[in-house]
Amino acid sequence: MKKIFDIFSKKHSGHVKEKPKAIVDYREKNSLIPSELIHLGLEIEFRNLKVADYIIKGVAIERKTVSDFVSSMINRRLPKQLEELGQYKERLLIVEGIDEQELYTDSEDRIGMHPNSIRGFLLSILLKYKVPIIFTKNYEDTAKFLSVLSKRKPNEFPLNVKKKNLNKKEQKQFIVEGFPGIGPKTSKKLLKKFKTIKNIINASEEELKEVIGKKAENIIKIIEGKY
Repeated sequence: MKKIFDIFSKKHSGHVKEKPKAIVDYREKNSLIPSELIHLGLEIEFRNLKVADYIIKGVAIERKTVSDFVSSMINRRLPKQLEELGQYKERLLIVEGIDEQELYTDSEDRIGMHPNSIRGFLLSILLKYKVPIIFTKNYEDTAKFLSVLSKRKPNEFPLNVKKKNLNKKEQKQFIVEGFPGIGPKTSKKLLKKFKTIKNIINASEEELKEVIGKKAENIIKIIEGKY
């Protein structure tokens, strides 16, 4: 007697649908997003990503909270991160928490960055660095965006991207830009005038003021201030 196949049996050898996967930088373990992604049905793999916080379906995603976004503009970390993100054909910047914290107001905010400076930087991200921006309400909203992204048709993507190596001039400029209020133009002025970082540090406040005006006071405070 032939065995009859029971179509109602719970046991079957059909193909099990694979979960969409997100590669997550290990530093994101402290955020609530990975656990939320697991809740939404994604498989998580933590790695030490040199560039980006998440890689999903070939898209490199840099995630920043509102406060981190503003502070990374001030300390000049963000431009470098955006340049590195440019190694991916598809990339995305997520600014998270606009329901919880204002990105800017119509006057100087508590950390002293003018709203127009933030607006200008947002335009630069879109026009200069060619990185799309998504503003999310909170971590749950961010996770939902990433979940939707994970359902896209898969693309090939590189995992061997590296931190951008700065040449010697760029390294010097990067160090000088670490002083508060010192951007690319001002750092170049200082380096052209004083030639070396050592000469900048050893310069008097009066000599610095001749080149960059009141911004010299910020440099002196850092150089002479105790740790």
